[in-house]
Amino acid sequence: MKEPLKASLNKPLEGGPSFSLTHRIFRLLWNATWFLFAAWTPPPFHKWRILLLRLYGARIHYTARVYGSARIWYPPNLFMSEFACIGPRVNCYCMAPIHIGRKVIISQGAYLCAGTHDIEDPDFQLIVKPITVCDGAWIAAEAFIGPGVIVGKASVVGARAVLFRDTEASSVYIGNPAKFLRYRRLSLDEGSLGEKSR
Repeated sequence: MKEPLKASLNKPLEGGPSFSLTHRIFRLLWNATWFLFAAWTPPPFHKWRILLLRLYGARIHYTARVYGSARIWYPPNLFMSEFACIGPRVNCYCMAPIHIGRKVIISQGAYLCAGTHDIEDPDFQLIVKPITVCDGAWIAAEAFIGPGVIVGKASVVGARAVLFRDTEASSVYIGNPAKFLRYRRLSLDEGSLGEKSR
């Protein structure tokens, strides 16, 4: 994981960078590649888009799916397991590693944000924290997942929910800020996601 530069030295509030020149050039090349060769591709072209992501350092299982309109900030920080899906217009702001587990669905317009700032620091230091979405979870449309959050196995984050804390396994969270609603009534067997979630 690439750590941000020291804000006290680089002064991002005055236009200074938060990451090294090498890091920024890599991201420029990546964004150009995605724009030219992936962003416009039809939905079934998942294998091609996964190949491009892998070429830029993402660790993605070949059965995963990533839609062309999704935005991946820094591919080396993206990890996707079997049958995981990043849907249309998802913003995967992976300043820190984002781990997406088996059979996870990240629905359209969701935002996974692995970066924030120290609001007590006069230089506004960038802070990065990993996000983990465990097996079988569903992040519904336009939900926001904040830095450092672990979305528990088989849990659900409802549409447009805003989540800044970990969820319990097999649970449903809704609202802004997201709050526990209830447990899911489902049984997970070895053929789906392994052992029962709770």
